[in-house]
Amino acid sequence: MQLENTLAFSRKMDAEDPLAKYRSEFIIPEHRGKPVIYFTGNSLGLQPRRTEKYVKDIMDDWANLGVEGHFSAEKPWWDYHERLAKPLSKIVGAMEEEVTVMNTLTVNLHLLMVSFYRPARNKFKILCEEKAFPSDQYMLKSQARFHGYDPEEALIEVKKREGEHHWRTEDFLQAIEEHKDELALVLIGGVNYYNGQVMDMEVITKKARENGIMVGWDLAHAAGNIELKLHDWDVDFAAWCSYKYMNSGPGNLSGVFINQRYHGKEDIPRFEGWWGTKKETRFLMKPEFEPMPNAEAWQLSNAPVMSIAPYLASLTMFEEVGMDSLREKSKKLTAYLEFVLRAIEEEVGGTFEIITPEQRGCQLSVLLHGEGKRLFDYLMAEGVLPDWREPNVIRLAPVPFYNSFEEMYQFGQILKKGILQK
Repeated sequence: MQLENTLAFSRKMDAEDPLAKYRSEFIIPEHRGKPVIYFTGNSLGLQPRRTEKYVKDIMDDWANLGVEGHFSAEKPWWDYHERLAKPLSKIVGAMEEEVTVMNTLTVNLHLLMVSFYRPARNKFKILCEEKAFPSDQYMLKSQARFHGYDPEEALIEVKKREGEHHWRTEDFLQAIEEHKDELALVLIGGVNYYNGQVMDMEVITKKARENGIMVGWDLAHAAGNIELKLHDWDVDFAAWCSYKYMNSGPGNLSGVFINQRYHGKEDIPRFEGWWGTKKETRFLMKPEFEPMPNAEAWQLSNAPVMSIAPYLASLTMFEEVGMDSLREKSKKLTAYLEFVLRAIEEEVGGTFEIITPEQRGCQLSVLLHGEGKRLFDYLMAEGVLPDWREPNVIRLAPVPFYNSFEEMYQFGQILKKGILQK
């Protein structure tokens, strides 16, 4: 299709978009009485309108049933979390029994490290990407220290090549090959938060597994954004948050994937709690831990249903639409945003650079040359909500559920005006 940087063309694209109706399913903040152009779904997704009812149902059950809500509510609380397994398994490419929801992302990564980071005298190192998301850096370094290792020695960080803005898969593979006798774990962000790059998870996982190295993925920016096939790729474990592309609310719960080959093992290292025991005997209060035969064996406490309810509300939309349809629109929407940016760059004489490679989800990171935070502040003042990352990168995430093609055009016009007003 021949793209055009015109209002008429953008409206034509919206008119032909089968997912356009879902925009009205979300509450979009306003600025000066008009909806903002919301580009920060990669940080916090917008609130679905149906969320309020799901939370209110829990509140009403609590008010009317008290403790009996655990078993007598329309959606009983004691197994409420199980309703998320099926839709989540489709989103991350897993078997239902390989996923569950619990805690928050970094908490889950720490818990999973108990099982999957098993350092030995000569095989204790962890491979990750350079400048991973800070929480991952803190987690990995603290895990190394906890096991008695110097993080400077234990962590192997794969760098970008000089003058490049993205990683090369072959550099990860080379690092694994070079350090295979020392590596206990490979743990990388599936989509880099800064430049929006999608890592070649299948190829990297295969290389690690072939060398007997545990491999996990932080999918904070991947889940609900790109196609995932965790089971088919033979990933050992993964974790993700739910408040970005899955719209569950600020700081909300994390999902985990644990490959089925680790299920039912009573001798696996694992921090254990009541909700990880078999449902059939849980209320017998037995002193022995009998693990659930699935990923739920890693659960610790009973399900926080008021946090799970918004997650379930959002997942009903993923069930209705499906990841294939979301990805199809996402590719078109992001491509159109890139086209608009290129057109504006040509009009104003080239003041910025897109540093996100073709291997991407719905994020474009734009490096501003000769521009500082002034341009970001201008966009915010004009009702555009992007994300600023030091020293001079603006992240733009057009989310297929609620962003429109017309917004991409309108953003381009606002951006052009902001650049020319220097």
